[in-house]
Amino acid sequence: MSFYNKLKWILGILMIFVLIIATNLIDKNNFIQVRDSVVAIYEDRLIAKDLIFEMLKSVQQKEIAVSLSDTTFFENQNAEVNGGLKILVSRFEQTKLTSEESNVFKDLKENLQELLDAERQFSNSDYIDNTQVLKHIDGLKANLNDLSEIQLKEGSRQMSISKRALDTVELFTRIEI
Repeated sequence: MSFYNKLKWILGILMIFVLIIATNLIDKNNFIQVRDSVVAIYEDRLIAKDLIFEMLKSVQQKEIAVSLSDTTFFENQNAEVNGGLKILVSRFEQTKLTSEESNVFKDLKENLQELLDAERQFSNSDYIDNTQVLKHIDGLKANLNDLSEIQLKEGSRQMSISKRALDTVELFTRIEI
């Protein structure tokens, strides 16, 4: 075998080796993207969606009590519900927030604080004027609705990232074959 033929064989084998290493590195990166996306969907979207649902239940419980001027709720359960809401807000804060989500969440925290202040005024007025409390409850419900929609958009975005990564893996697998 001549030197030229040996060189062609060596270069050919070397190219195949480089191609296999390159596709494996690309596949590894794509699988990392899929893993991160799945983790983000669970930790930052599904858990956040559950926290939003729990917050909404607490807010609706308050809304019913305010609408009915339920003094026993405010005397016995309201402090517990407020504590639960604060815990849920704290847990939500620990999830990975997008910039849009951060803005809405900041509004939610402000509305929650304003609601707590309005509830104190409501109880001091002997449960007569509930307009401010209902206004802040509506604001909280709007914030929670916006956060819920963001969860769906972000979950969809994460799924498309996974789909693209898997499509790339499939393409390189076909090229390798």
